[in-house]
Amino acid sequence: MSLLKLVTGHHRSLAQALGRRYFAAATAAATEVYAKRNYANNVYEYNTVIDSISAQRRHALLRDVYEDMMLDGVQPSRDTFHSLIAGTMKGARLQDAFFFTDQMKSMGLVPDVTLYNILISLCGKCTNSDQAIRILDDMKIYEVKPVVQTYVCLLNACAAAGRLDRVYAIIRDMTAAGLGLSKFCYAGLITAYKNKRPVPEDFERKIIEFVERSKEWTSVESSSVSADNVMMGVSLEELYNLPTAEYAHRRGGFVNRQLTIYHVAFHACADLKNVKVMEILLEMLQRDGKAPDTFVVMQIMRCYLHSGDIDRGLSAFEEFLKAGRAPPAAELYATLVEGAMIGYTPKGMQIAQEALVNMNSRGFFLSQKMGSDVLLAAAGEKTGGYTIANYVWDLMQARRLTPMFPAVQAYYHGLKEREIPEDDPRLLQVSRVYDNLRERFGAGPGRPFS
Repeated sequence: MSLLKLVTGHHRSLAQALGRRYFAAATAAATEVYAKRNYANNVYEYNTVIDSISAQRRHALLRDVYEDMMLDGVQPSRDTFHSLIAGTMKGARLQDAFFFTDQMKSMGLVPDVTLYNILISLCGKCTNSDQAIRILDDMKIYEVKPVVQTYVCLLNACAAAGRLDRVYAIIRDMTAAGLGLSKFCYAGLITAYKNKRPVPEDFERKIIEFVERSKEWTSVESSSVSADNVMMGVSLEELYNLPTAEYAHRRGGFVNRQLTIYHVAFHACADLKNVKVMEILLEMLQRDGKAPDTFVVMQIMRCYLHSGDIDRGLSAFEEFLKAGRAPPAAELYATLVEGAMIGYTPKGMQIAQEALVNMNSRGFFLSQKMGSDVLLAAAGEKTGGYTIANYVWDLMQARRLTPMFPAVQAYYHGLKEREIPEDDPRLLQVSRVYDNLRERFGAGPGRPFS
């Protein structure tokens, strides 16, 4: 018995020792794996990750990062919420923005006027002017005093929804308070006229009037970028939802900020296919002694092309390149290609194909967004050899760019409608990409697979 106790006791102590060693090794291994897997350990590292994700335009991941931050027990700072909410604005994620705002308040951090301005701007981006008005009421509850920039954000938010009545009410309040109207206020008026349905009968007269009056009034406060906006990487074009927002950081003469009011006016004419007003604006620009920048030329091309005048659209493109006032840009080629394909006429499709080949030979490449837009347009071709759609797909595959789901979906269905063998390499490749994207993005309430 004593021998048995001796043996079992020895084994028990050995087992306990081995167990302690195994547990310690397992804990060390787990800690090492966690350290490798964990991408941030403190608020500064998390802020860096948030800024990086926003810069990569992967705004859908911001909430995931925030949840990881909470699981790690890291306390967000005011700067953290600034970056999160600025990122949601760039990604037009309204629900996420209000979630972060509520989280911020629950931690005893009251949003400052800069964050409220961004929230109002986001409402405009999502054409939700009612919510923008409610944010102004929320500012009063928390005793956050609006500044001129707040009212300009609100004006442009209402303009995005075509609420001309609200825009004029804000203008009256601003002038009654002795505030001058900046070019961004007149830009909002033009946008409101463009978006109002039906389009007001005095649209043509008002657009020309607003462009002229914008030269008379300026407001230093509403035209300047705050330090907080700079820190968050938000330009005035983004804050006020101007059509040049996505090009605001481009260089090389793409956007001349002195032409802001012309950018908005030419863009409105292109959207409404109003060639008459567009040509009047071009004459006004020339009388001012200024030349169109790349963005203005894109709108001139769009206006002609969307009106069915392919020849003049092509001429505007060729004349701008010949003048050499600014470096050529892939966006110019993409504008020509998309516009020429409208109606899928033989002439237009030929111009579009030649433009793509010329663009590629000159070393210009389509980004994922541009390529997706062009592919989506080309995929609508019902007759013909599907040459342009196939060529755009090949260009993007050569650069390892995956088009966005709507473009892939349209291209896939376009291929399926044609007499192509089931084992065709192109069809098989597109099918794989389509199935992968459909699994990731295509499902959900109200979004059928087909």
